Amino acid sequence: MKTTILIFILVSGLQAGAETKYENNFEAAPPGSVPEDFLVLDGSFAVKEENGNKFLELPGAPLDTFGVLFGPNQKENVEVSARILGTAKGRRYPVFDVGLNGVGGYKLRVSPAKKQLELYRGDAVKTAVALEWQPGKWTRLKLQLVKNSEKEWRINGKVWQEGGTEPAQPTLSFIDHEQPPSGRASVSAMPYSGTPIRFDDFLVSTTAN
Repeated sequence: MKTTILIFILVSGLQAGAETKYENNFEAAPPGSVPEDFLVLDGSFAVKEENGNKFLELPGAPLDTFGVLFGPNQKENVEVSARILGTAKGRRYPVFDVGLNGVGGYKLRVSPAKKQLELYRGDAVKTAVALEWQPGKWTRLKLQLVKNSEKEWRINGKVWQEGGTEPAQPTLSFIDHEQPPSGRASVSAMPYSGTPIRFDDFLVSTTAN
């Protein structure tokens, strides 16, 4: 299944004129490790394996915000995607996201307690849309930043869950007139449900404007 998903993403990227800049599905990483090219901002991330599939896992405790940076420094015309798996515990839900442009850049965040998909720049919410998230299913997040002109950048976000297909149109979009910083792609999460959060199939690519 993982190989099929990755091939589909790569083919779709090639059709759109994209060039893969970074890819990691953790199959070459030994369990208990973190890939050497990752910058762990905080958190006890480690590669785990279950049923022959490897993934990066964040423990369910402590309850704080944790993240990692990966891939090359990019400023614009770039796209990141990843699969993330979280579970709920009663009325407690995890929060997780993929990001571009480093710590102060953009984050496409799933906030199940709010029933929203949010777009952040730094600590500020730029836009949000309603989202019905289903716990215990892998969620695919894709975030794209494209330069429209010298003073305009378009940020698109997509989300879909295991068993679904990639939306033809962005789930949310935002136009920014402030120049984005240069930085690496990221994933981050807050395990508010007290259960582990898993990450897989990281992909960073360029994208045509």
